[in-house]
Amino acid sequence: MTTAASVLERCARLGQVSEEPERLVRRYATPAMREANELVGGWMRDAGLEVREDAVGNLIGRRDGPGRTLVLGSHLDTVIDAGRYDGPLGVVAAIAVLERFWDRALPFAVEIVGFADEEGVRYPTSFLGSSAVAGRFAPAWLELQDADGVTMADALRAFGGDPGAIGSAARSPEELLGYCEVHIEQGPVLERRGAPVGVVTTITGQTHAEVRFIGEAGHAGTVPMNARRDALAGAAEWMLSVESVARRRQGTVATVGRIWVDPGARNVIPGEARMTLDVRHTSNAVRREATADLRAEAQRIAAGRELEVAWEARGETAAVPTSADLADRLADAVMATGHPVERLPSGAGHDGVLMAEVAEIAMLFVRCERGVSHNPAEAVAEADVAVALDVLERFIGDLA
Repeated sequence: MTTAASVLERCARLGQVSEEPERLVRRYATPAMREANELVGGWMRDAGLEVREDAVGNLIGRRDGPGRTLVLGSHLDTVIDAGRYDGPLGVVAAIAVLERFWDRALPFAVEIVGFADEEGVRYPTSFLGSSAVAGRFAPAWLELQDADGVTMADALRAFGGDPGAIGSAARSPEELLGYCEVHIEQGPVLERRGAPVGVVTTITGQTHAEVRFIGEAGHAGTVPMNARRDALAGAAEWMLSVESVARRRQGTVATVGRIWVDPGARNVIPGEARMTLDVRHTSNAVRREATADLRAEAQRIAAGRELEVAWEARGETAAVPTSADLADRLADAVMATGHPVERLPSGAGHDGVLMAEVAEIAMLFVRCERGVSHNPAEAVAEADVAVALDVLERFIGDLA
């Protein structure tokens, strides 16, 4: 069996570790995550790594060495009804590459991190694992509750972590050589360009908000159309403006991913509609400009329909450029494998956003079939994974 085939087989095995029997769900600090950490930790030990977990639940395999530490890895949690490769591929690939250095000395230490939470599915936060490593974990998050009313602190204790010691997970820039993550592209660009891998230039910035249109509930049969204050109609008009505002700015994407309607009955005019908003662009200025336009549009639509509108910011992450030096080293490694260098931004968020707080970062994308991600249909080719492994090996060798 080739190394790439072994990586895919391990991803398949890990893909069977789930909270639910019929679909892949692996949320933060759950028994399924405990099983995943045990499985991947075993692979790390087989590769000669010293394995531990930090206080927030990140799985860490270390190969000791002189000087600073190169960090590799990705996340082991998943979305609901996930595919096998988003996150785990980066961890499993890093283990496979370090096995190639079994009898080769390196002038630095290497750690592979399986971050405990990147997706933010169980609690209304994301990047919990890398936030702790970057020293950006907010203690108030520990009081957040999941859908079953379990606080993050209680879940972490049950998992075996230590809510009171999360600060100990933080790393300093002085001790880190850099961070490199292999990840499926989650988009169709590499497939369209006919390239097995790509070098990431920037991780796109994001703005998240919850927008509420508030009108007046009424009887669906007795209130004339010209007398209605229909919150859902206002929300629907605004949703179309989200699409048009994004299309007017090259590279902008904006999404209304969820909507709630109250009271939500067939024969009642909606009195309130709540929506999530997600705006992304590689330019922080363009993203903020688009968001400001969308907020103005919400106010205009509400005024025209005699509605109220409430805008609640739910967080923002700035666009993060990758390290020019590390990106060039990845590009050199791609060329050395005989493939053209494709450079592209990442439209998705990654743990690298937080790791950039404490280290220079690099990302290598692997082509995925039709760009499908966050979906059981995620697929990567063995040949493309083989290229990624060779590139990562050359990258580490070049750093050495």
